[in-house]
Amino acid sequence: MVARNFYEIDANVFYPRIDIAGELTGITGMEFPLLNYLIYLVSKIFGYQHWYGRLVNLIVSSFGLWFFYKLSGKYFHNKVSFYATIILAVSIWFQFSRKIMPDTFAMSFIIASIYYGTNFFETKLQQKKYLHLLCYVMLMMLGTLSKLPSAYVLVVFGIFVFSKQIPLKEKLIFVFASALGLTPVLIWYFYWVPHLVDTYGFWHFFMGEGFVQGFREIMQNIPETLSKFYDTALKFTGFAAFLFGLIYAIVKRDKTVLLLFLLTFFSFCVVIGKAGFSFPHHDYYVIPFVPVMAIIAGYGLTKIPYSKIAIILLIFISIEGIANQQHDFRLKEKDLYLLKLESELDEISHRDDLIIINSSKYPTPMYFAHRKGWVNSNEMINDPSYINELKDKGLKFIVILKSGFGTEIKLEQYDRVLENEDYCIYKALTIANKRSSIDH
Repeated sequence: MVARNFYEIDANVFYPRIDIAGELTGITGMEFPLLNYLIYLVSKIFGYQHWYGRLVNLIVSSFGLWFFYKLSGKYFHNKVSFYATIILAVSIWFQFSRKIMPDTFAMSFIIASIYYGTNFFETKLQQKKYLHLLCYVMLMMLGTLSKLPSAYVLVVFGIFVFSKQIPLKEKLIFVFASALGLTPVLIWYFYWVPHLVDTYGFWHFFMGEGFVQGFREIMQNIPETLSKFYDTALKFTGFAAFLFGLIYAIVKRDKTVLLLFLLTFFSFCVVIGKAGFSFPHHDYYVIPFVPVMAIIAGYGLTKIPYSKIAIILLIFISIEGIANQQHDFRLKEKDLYLLKLESELDEISHRDDLIIINSSKYPTPMYFAHRKGWVNSNEMINDPSYINELKDKGLKFIVILKSGFGTEIKLEQYDRVLENEDYCIYKALTIANKRSSIDH
């Protein structure tokens, strides 16, 4: 939606806009729209198509896997890196790397930034050292701008910053460069996002709960929260490998694995606390921690005495991971009717007519309608005072979806202009008012 508005209305990356802000411009605060802007740039070359975002994300997320393999290979045995990369590839990463969402997209930039950041500390040649630092700063900034919680994993640099083997000058340079890279992030999320909301009057972006409220909501949803780790992230076999690897590291006192886990887990708890209720009710919130789990799971597989058993388990992890996401290989039949919504609305209305759709909080039907307006529940749409308020703001049509994103309600007081088995479209004009207008 944001990418299409860049393409059709205004390509200024600092003013992203969505289509569910009613009579307002739709400009609002959100994550920095890097993914959306890349979709726009591809569309400028090839013309706009819905699926470009999937391809852009898949390409970036695939590079993320490559950097993950290179990064983990620097500190673990090649077999650990190989196993871990396969486990990550078939985890929830598999599903969300093909969605038009910035979660794996942002983490890919962050993983690549950590690779170059560690190179800065480990490379002796001065020219290469500062090239690595530049790559680290740029990639870290882009990843954090795209998805703020992805920055939690940067806590691993504490290992280098507090190391006695690294010169103080290098540490200070790295900290200063990191501060420079994070400055645009802080400006965007804590100045520009509130500014857009205040200026253009529409709030849409979730900036998290207060920690006390967030952890209270987590405690009230403990089973669902835990399931994000043992089910959503790697599925059951993958989680068992992760658990085995963690226990093995504790028993053997493997400091590398334990330090990685403790640093990232407690840092990730901050993300969980800020997310609150949203964490256990949205699968994608666990994505930033999945690469850490994949490394420990790969480590665990390499500690199995018989390598053939490890390979069999890896194959089973892959089958389970992909099979549990097989629904993403096909379109949802019940939602295919949305593909004809735009053309049928074009026959009875103008593109700039404001509409309301009964898809509750979901903007997807509005996107496929290629209109602007509001989305809300059946209950609100059935309220005459609410509809009258929207009519004063320019509402022209009411779209009632009968399945998928909505359920059917009858609005006998309005003039029905189109109906099929999937949806019914009404003019936002009561029949009584229509007759009065005709008589007049």
